[in-house]
Amino acid sequence: MTTRRAFLASSALAATAQSGFRWPDGKRLAVSLTWDDARLSQIDIGLRLLDELKLKGTFYLSLPAMHKRIDGWKEMIRQGHEIGNHSTAHACTGNYRFTRALEDFTIEEMARDIDNATADIEATLGVKTRQFAYPCGQKFIGRGRQTRSYIPLIADRFDTGRGYLDEMPNYPLTCDLSQLMGTHFDGIDFPAMKAILEKAARDGRWVVFAGHEIGKSAPQTTDVEALKQLADYLKDPAHGIWVDTVGRIAKHVNTSRA
Repeated sequence: MTTRRAFLASSALAATAQSGFRWPDGKRLAVSLTWDDARLSQIDIGLRLLDELKLKGTFYLSLPAMHKRIDGWKEMIRQGHEIGNHSTAHACTGNYRFTRALEDFTIEEMARDIDNATADIEATLGVKTRQFAYPCGQKFIGRGRQTRSYIPLIADRFDTGRGYLDEMPNYPLTCDLSQLMGTHFDGIDFPAMKAILEKAARDGRWVVFAGHEIGKSAPQTTDVEALKQLADYLKDPAHGIWVDTVGRIAKHVNTSRA
């Protein structure tokens, strides 16, 4: 083990020891790979690629996009990937102009939208979703003084809720599982991914990578070649990384803090 690697490992262990939190088997940090929207490339490219790389991901499905490739999503489940909920309407701020605006929702309407997605995914794929990803990472509905967070809806219905484009990976002792921070890895190369992991290892964090398409590097596409290099890095025992689905890692975090 190099001097730098030894320093990082000791720093992470010191941070977790002080808090009383431990990752399993002496791991230094945790990583989850997640993708949103039920994009077709996740089936056409990701399904075979992740099988070759022996990695499991969490896929947050939007409706009606899920219905474009039902057999593919059933195969995802058979291969051990986790299915999450990404809502029916995929509502974001109206400033984006591509869907109904979050500013126009009520809490009751948002609850129906999310529950309809849960019911449809279960009826179609046979799984009850326990993880949620906020569309566009945005968590508020309404305008001005009528603005309200819909995080409580997610906390009532799911084990986790994941954000997007957040500034920092999750610190396991204090993170709110209903608003996990999501770190984007679309359109970046492996050195940038590695830098995120090295920084997270310093105090034993949980990196929840969040992407969309899988293919050639682009603003909303996780690059295949970068993902292959990332897989090699994640699986190297010297780096001490636990790689698993959001649900499995969240369960460990939750029980360890109880």
